[in-house]
Amino acid sequence: MNPDPLALLLLCSQLGLDDDSAKPLTLREWNPLARRLQAASLRPSNLLAVSTTDSPLELSPDERAQIISLVTRDIQHELDHLASLGIFPLTRADSDYPERYRQRLKDSAPIVLFYAGEKALLGQPGIAVVGSRHLEDAGKECAAFVGNACGLSGMVLYSGGAKGVDTISMESALEARGTAVSVLADSLTRAVKSQKEALSRGDLCLVTPYSPSAGFSVGAAMGRNRLIYTLADYAIVVASDAETGGTWAGATETLKNNWVPVFVLEHEQMPEGNKLLLQKGALAFPHPFKEPPVKLPELMKEKAASLPLRQPNQPSLF
Repeated sequence: MNPDPLALLLLCSQLGLDDDSAKPLTLREWNPLARRLQAASLRPSNLLAVSTTDSPLELSPDERAQIISLVTRDIQHELDHLASLGIFPLTRADSDYPERYRQRLKDSAPIVLFYAGEKALLGQPGIAVVGSRHLEDAGKECAAFVGNACGLSGMVLYSGGAKGVDTISMESALEARGTAVSVLADSLTRAVKSQKEALSRGDLCLVTPYSPSAGFSVGAAMGRNRLIYTLADYAIVVASDAETGGTWAGATETLKNNWVPVFVLEHEQMPEGNKLLLQKGALAFPHPFKEPPVKLPELMKEKAASLPLRQPNQPSLF
């Protein structure tokens, strides 16, 4: 493994750590340290030698002790075990880390990702589909329609891998001989076992910013929502609660930051959250959609052409 990605794995992941170990560096802790490294013309790999040489960077005693504890542990056994399952790490120091995370999330881009399947799908042109686990018929039809449209048009279907909207749209995309990316909030190791066929074909990538064996938590589910939106070109909200829940939080954050155009399913029985998102500037996605599925990307592009999306720039922070 290259020294810089290895340094980030040791410093910022849970691999090989237990309750009595030093805590990995959080985004809030790593980013200032990364800026100090850059200001001194150093790389993350320079921190691997902190325990054996004089530090190339001025560190406080607590910083030095934490870094030594983190970089001197052995994670090779865990990496080998994950590789045997088809799971691999991807860090901000890797050249093939998703550029859209760097451009749109900047310093809040995840330091470490774990993925299985075709990582080249990450950031390819696509549509994010988000919404509730519990759907009316219109929502189910919309999720299946968008997945089918992605499969037929060559767009990647981005979702969160949960029941409801995520599963319906992903299965529809794969059935149409298309591709999909699921950004998971938990249990990558379990998801790999249930998606072996699509993963082996190269039609699917499963990715998570959390430990591959992490259990479900509401905080993790909320935290991954932005990672679904910021990989895509467009987002479609199928069903959202009003002013609460992960779908609402992700959609309003995306609208606020102008990451991608946000479309909202519009129909007579749509939930209150959908109505409020339309009032906040989301674009209407009518049900039923009268054009053939393959026309969807072209029509979304036309409708979103006038939106003032944030212009990406390339940060240099690893």
